[in-house]
Amino acid sequence: MSTISKKICLIGDFGVGKTSLIRRFVDRQFSDKYLSTVGVKISRKSVEVNQSEQDNNLKLQLLIWDIEGSNKFKEVSKNYFQGATGAIIVGDITNPESLDNISEHLQRFLNTNPKAKAVIALNKSDLIDAEFVEKYRHIYSFEDNSSFVLTYATSAKTGTNVDDIFQSLANSII
Repeated sequence: MSTISKKICLIGDFGVGKTSLIRRFVDRQFSDKYLSTVGVKISRKSVEVNQSEQDNNLKLQLLIWDIEGSNKFKEVSKNYFQGATGAIIVGDITNPESLDNISEHLQRFLNTNPKAKAVIALNKSDLIDAEFVEKYRHIYSFEDNSSFVLTYATSAKTGTNVDDIFQSLANSII
C-alpha cells in the first residue's frame, strides 16, 4: 500500500473548536480547557482511501494545519493556505457570527487554492436541538461551488461526525 501526504487546513473564527476537532480526530481526546492556537500548529494522521474498486486502498497522510482564528491574523493566514489540497471550514453552531463568516473563510481559502476541496463543519452541535442542527446544515451548504464537498454537524466533545469530516475530505482530494 502506497502512502502520499496532503496538506489540509482547518479554518474558522476564534474559539469555534478547530483544535478540539483535531485533538478528537488525531488523539481521540477532548478537553473542556480552552487552548488558543498561536499562528499555526501542524498535526498528522494517516487514513485509508479507496481510489476505485479495482485499485488497492491508498494510505493518505493528512498534514493538518490548525490555523489561528483571530481577525488580526486574516491577512497572514493566506500564506499558510498555500499548497493545501483541502480545508475544513469550522463554525460554532451556537455562535451566529462565526456561521456568518464561513463563506468568507471558504472564499479566502479558494482564492489561494482554486482546485482544492472544502468541507464545512458546524461544530458544537451537541449544544442545540437536532431540528435546528438540520436547518443550519441546509443553510450552510454551498452546492453551487464545485470545491464544496459536504456540510456536517460535528461535536468534538461527543465525537459526532469528526472522523467523517476528515475521511470525506480525504476521499475528495484523491
